[in-house]
Amino acid sequence: AGGRPRLISDDDIAFIVTTATTRPTKLGCPFTHWSLRKLVDYLGRCHERRVVLSRERLRQILREQHVSFQRTRTWKESRDPDKDAKLDRIDEVTTRFLDRCFAFDQFGPLSIRPCHGSSWAPESKPARLPATYTRTHGIRYFHGCYSLGDDQLWGVTRRRKGADHSLAALKSIRAARLDGAPIYVIMDNLSANKTAKIRAWAATNNVELCLTPTYASWANPIEAQFGPLRSFVMGASNHPNHPALARRLQDYLRWRNANARHPDVLAAQRRERARVRSERQRRWGRPAAA
Repeated sequence: AGGRPRLISDDDIAFIVTTATTRPTKLGCPFTHWSLRKLVDYLGRCHERRVVLSRERLRQILREQHVSFQRTRTWKESRDPDKDAKLDRIDEVTTRFLDRCFAFDQFGPLSIRPCHGSSWAPESKPARLPATYTRTHGIRYFHGCYSLGDDQLWGVTRRRKGADHSLAALKSIRAARLDGAPIYVIMDNLSANKTAKIRAWAATNNVELCLTPTYASWANPIEAQFGPLRSFVMGASNHPNHPALARRLQDYLRWRNANARHPDVLAAQRRERARVRSERQRRWGRPAAA
């Protein structure tokens, strides 16, 4: 075919992608991330493989290779010696005893201040909040309980975390199944959640406490339910005081539970997640197999 021959080969593109996804400090540059200008300058004077191109062409190549400019994320590895056993037990009870499986956790701290969020508004006329960030009302914690089988979420707002409040939440969960049959409560490995009094009450009332591994709160199913609370109740809000915030939380919970997902939809979602893990040969809560 006619036309100008290619100046950037496939090997050059592979080198560009490798360089763009490598931290500049590893290549001897005194900054933590690349800009297009800095990356073009480095590629043009690199001794290993010199690639001369414009910033616009570099942007196009990165876009074609699905490399985008993203914010960094954090992660924390669990060093709990019983990590595998705890994850296996949580996986077992959520699979075999879903209708008798519950989750409990504290959501907070909740403070009284304007909280940024998102909302629909005319173009160039966003909703505005006052910039009064002085916190004089203290903080609160929402003690939430979640029924996995019924997709129901409830809870109360407390001034603090404590073993007495955790026990009260567990009693409300036990009251949801009054037949006396065993129930399973997934909760964080927090000292206030596993006191001697709580363990004795659980043994007496046929309640098994399934504690998540240390630094692995993501294994608690209720964590996914707190995101909508933060988005639809806390986001884009300016609550005057804690009683008003507590009322808004309860209003949202009533609406959420009245519009809970159908059990067939929940079952289909669980089957799909299991299918994806099976295709990837990846067990729940573990890294991908070699």
